[in-house]
Amino acid sequence: MKTKEDAILSQVLTTGGNGMVGSYVDFGIKLDRRALDVTDLNDALFVCRQHKPKVIIHLAAETDVGRCERDPQYAYLVNTIGSYNMALAAKEIGAKLIYVSTSAVFDGSKKDPYIETDECNPQSYYGRSKFLGEVAVKSVLNDYIIARVCWMFGGGQEKDKKFVAKIIEQTKGSEIKIISGKYGSPTYGKDLVGALKKLILQDATGIFHLSNKGSPSRFDVAKEIIKITGSKTNVTEVDPSFFSNIHSESMPNNNNESLSSKIDLIRGWQEAVREYILEEWPTYVKKY
Repeated sequence: MKTKEDAILSQVLTTGGNGMVGSYVDFGIKLDRRALDVTDLNDALFVCRQHKPKVIIHLAAETDVGRCERDPQYAYLVNTIGSYNMALAAKEIGAKLIYVSTSAVFDGSKKDPYIETDECNPQSYYGRSKFLGEVAVKSVLNDYIIARVCWMFGGGQEKDKKFVAKIIEQTKGSEIKIISGKYGSPTYGKDLVGALKKLILQDATGIFHLSNKGSPSRFDVAKEIIKITGSKTNVTEVDPSFFSNIHSESMPNNNNESLSSKIDLIRGWQEAVREYILEEWPTYVKKY
């Protein structure tokens, strides 16, 4: 029997539905780029008029930080203009828009985790393009959620190309080198979707930080992965200058990306990483 919650979630449309986070969305309508090009306003309007969702989860984004730094125009097209288009479409059909943003909207100079009311001051093209997406959403809509995340992981071997996946893949080697002094709050895509579900059912609005709890360093995360997998790989910290192809995710002025939330919806990062590895990377876990 269909519950009231099922009825509400069935009226959700998700952009970027085939991505890392989208793979955990198991409700409503999921569209990939072929079905909805967010950079095309006419396409966004046409698709939203056709499906008439009550809520839009806007996941479609360019999250490859390196590409954003190399091609800022593309970053702004996808992350800023694309979000503006989806906000306009949401406004026309009277839908709530959930925009997934990033800790990169902050400058990284704060010692403690960032809270929702802290001033934004992005230092990279990626961060600026996502921040301007926030500005666009807030300027067009009253009924919105801006969900900031950090150090996303999820999607398993097929979809995860981020830090956690790269470390897991290196656990079969002899040594892993980690840039020192970088702090953040890992966010499990599965937990993010679970939190968004709850916020949708609560008809919440506003800005929320939805990373997993905690403020580990990249070194802490790598050590935890080694522990979970049972690997004997040696993990060492190195100065950022060790790597020559550094982009904004490892810039000296972006040392702290950690987030603190005003709501208690998501578990600690260690538990999330453990579940992720055991469930989605089982061949990397040593059996005893």
